[in-house]
Amino acid sequence: MITDLKLAPRNKVGMVEYSMDFYILKPVDLTNGNHKLFFEVNNRGTKLFGQFDQSSGGNNPTNASDAGQAFLMNQGYAIAWCGWDPSVSPTGNPDLLRIYLPNATNPDGSSITGPGYEYIVFDNPTTISYITSYSTNSTDTTKAKLTVKDHLTDRPKTISSTDWMWTSDNTISLLPLNTTFKQSSIYELVYTAKDPYVAGIGFAATRDFVSFLRSSRTDNPLASDITRALSWSLSQPARYMNDFIWLGFNENLEREQVFDGVFNWIGAGDGIGLNYRFAQSGRTERNRQNHLYPEAPFPFSYTTLTDFGTHKTDGRNIQCSKTNTCPKIMNVISSNEYWVKAGSLVHSDLAGNDITDPSNVRNYLISGTQHGFASSANSPGICQQFGNVVDANPALRALYIALDQWIDGIEPPASMVPRHADRTAVFSNITNNSPLGIGVVSQTLLNWPTISNVLYTGLITVRNRFDFGPQFSNGIISITPPKSVGIYYPSFVSKLDIDGNELAGIRLPPVAVPVATHTGWNLRSAAFGANDGCEAAGSTVPFALDKTTRNAKGDRRLSLTERYNTRSQYEAAVAAAANALASKRLLLPADVQAYITASKQPIQVINNPTYGNYTW
Repeated sequence: MITDLKLAPRNKVGMVEYSMDFYILKPVDLTNGNHKLFFEVNNRGTKLFGQFDQSSGGNNPTNASDAGQAFLMNQGYAIAWCGWDPSVSPTGNPDLLRIYLPNATNPDGSSITGPGYEYIVFDNPTTISYITSYSTNSTDTTKAKLTVKDHLTDRPKTISSTDWMWTSDNTISLLPLNTTFKQSSIYELVYTAKDPYVAGIGFAATRDFVSFLRSSRTDNPLASDITRALSWSLSQPARYMNDFIWLGFNENLEREQVFDGVFNWIGAGDGIGLNYRFAQSGRTERNRQNHLYPEAPFPFSYTTLTDFGTHKTDGRNIQCSKTNTCPKIMNVISSNEYWVKAGSLVHSDLAGNDITDPSNVRNYLISGTQHGFASSANSPGICQQFGNVVDANPALRALYIALDQWIDGIEPPASMVPRHADRTAVFSNITNNSPLGIGVVSQTLLNWPTISNVLYTGLITVRNRFDFGPQFSNGIISITPPKSVGIYYPSFVSKLDIDGNELAGIRLPPVAVPVATHTGWNLRSAAFGANDGCEAAGSTVPFALDKTTRNAKGDRRLSLTERYNTRSQYEAAVAAAANALASKRLLLPADVQAYITASKQPIQVINNPTYGNYTW
């Protein structure tokens, strides 16, 4: 099950040793808690529960000011974390959660070697070195290949072996020394790597730690308390949990279920690529980056399907179904995942058709959101447009409570995603660049409005099938970078309303009662790889203040004063939208009130490239 476990060193009693960090927050008096475990699967060693919890979060939350409003603590949850990700640097921030894994070796004790591949981009003009994921087997640059290109679709140029060097067995620099890597250019390094760690142990670490907290009677600060365990993950660890379930790790060594509920935010249908030799679990694929890692091979969905190319039948629920250990699962996805991770594949078949969710799975799109957190930046940064300001956390809190109640037998809200059946789904198109991992979405079919100073290219990630070599199913990658076999899995996004906001999904008040268009995509600005995808960023594009300004820009979207005659009309519409969501268990009362309170504040637009500055 765990790749290369048989090649890991053993201790005196024949066991493979590893160690990891863990962190627990618990009620001082366990009898006052709710006897449930909220287990956050950390993101690259970092705790990201803060905004969801309405607290300051952080990696060492030890005092009352860290707790903030303490959404989770006030309900009595014990909260825990443990290390699982071997890509977290062993140096630096001491509060990061780490795992320390053994290296696999050949039976004679010699180093295992294999193909290594590094996708390298620095969005700054000052970086002079790059640390590889693994040590090189040779520092002879003629035995490796380094290329560079300015855009994803450019033909790469090989950098002469005399124009770069290994400054150590895991660090490269351009020559002459102190030469900087070109800002936002794409460098790719192919080399022979050595000494892979047994990365798949990271799955066992989570399984065994959570099982220990649930059942151990000794050395356990939660002994005899936990009756239920729910996982919560944001981004990278949500992909980890997809694979955790798929590979059967929700059954522990005592044949018991580990998690009763799994809450995945922005993982889409992708995996983590952890259980492979020379794994790079810190990577993530988007429009421009990391297409050539094994993040998203079939299967994508929890529904059992057959791959039309390989005729392989699989689904992420198969293993847990065999052992009766499938948890209740909520996959919650931002708009960004549909545009940069082919997110629709989590709820469609391999031809892009609608499918019925398994009985233990719900899928939700939070309409008009970007990856991660809402933007509060006062500039577009490396992107062309300002970031997306829609905060998904109010919906996430309500859905998490619904997940917990689902375990008690109370059915959660039905899935809310783009569907062909209700004509809210728009397919992407394959292009000559699809072997690179990208396609386009028709502006006309999408119903995207033409907006002054907003470039629409339709750029979207296309899910390829790659050839990683004949031993790939055994966790061994022998072709790096892999080759596209020319088979693509159709995906789609939500159709838009007349304002450019998504029709499908959970439309929070900023989308249902808009003052702007909110997207899950953005493009890079001229100095940072112009018009390539701006990765995790979405955008917020304000409406005009009044009809005169709107008409001057040829904007079809009604202005604020046209759509809301008065501020009180706008405030009433926000209250109605928030209360409607609450009636469907998609908002909690406190968040309804927060929307109502926020609606009474002035709406300010600052430094917008089309409409400048205004306050309404």
